[in-house]
Amino acid sequence: MKNIAGKTVFITGAASGIGLALTKRFTQANANVVMADNNADTLTVAAATVTGNTATVVCDVANSRSLKSAADAAIAAFGNIHVIINNAGVSTAGKPGNVPLEDWRWLMDVNLMGVVHGVETFLPILRKQGEGGYFINTASMAGHLPAEGMGPYNASKFAVVGYSETLAKELAEENIGVSILCPAWVKTGIADAYKNRPSGTGGQNEARGQHLAVEAVANGIDADLVADWTYDCMMARRLYIFTHPHYHSLLDQRKALIDADAAACAADPRFAKSSG
Repeated sequence: MKNIAGKTVFITGAASGIGLALTKRFTQANANVVMADNNADTLTVAAATVTGNTATVVCDVANSRSLKSAADAAIAAFGNIHVIINNAGVSTAGKPGNVPLEDWRWLMDVNLMGVVHGVETFLPILRKQGEGGYFINTASMAGHLPAEGMGPYNASKFAVVGYSETLAKELAEENIGVSILCPAWVKTGIADAYKNRPSGTGGQNEARGQHLAVEAVANGIDADLVADWTYDCMMARRLYIFTHPHYHSLLDQRKALIDADAAACAADPRFAKSSG
């Protein structure tokens, strides 16, 4: 992606947080932006704060038909679509055995299937246009380093990382780029998303976990910084977009554990034949 001016960008979760910051960054670069969100009122208020060419569409990323309708609206507004940012996400906390399955499904439907729906909806469109394109899928540092008490969220973000890594390999020959946004704590409303979980329950463990998340988010970095860096990384076609350098030592520690256990397997004579 050498020049974004005049191109069209479709962003989910665009009414707040990182999504809204990305909207402002791309309009600053003279791109057209379609702001998609599931909250019509919040979306209207957010759009009024943006200067540039924008259109809004209400959609639920957990529903593939809703996202298809949003894609049709985006094309009607600006014509060809060039960049898709699958950014919408939710969170919930809880220890194993205490998270209702309906909350698991809710979170996975948004965090993972929302990304899948975005790719499956827009990829045929990009191919038909024949101009290449770009996907930015919002994962998290939790997609590389699991945090205690956040099992469903960790699982969803690890899945987004793995899925996006596969996409990057499969789509490279079609001139369709992929980046994986992996922020740690950012000042957004993500920690409040658990209030919309289907179960509506809130035991002591869940409440404590959410309190810690709210506190960490409040001390996070600004969404505008994340959006600016994300834009730069897309232009540089970076696969991973990391935002918190002080977590890199933890990535090294995780790799060291993997290397140690892989070496143990390699050294065991029972696996000698399988290595030939």
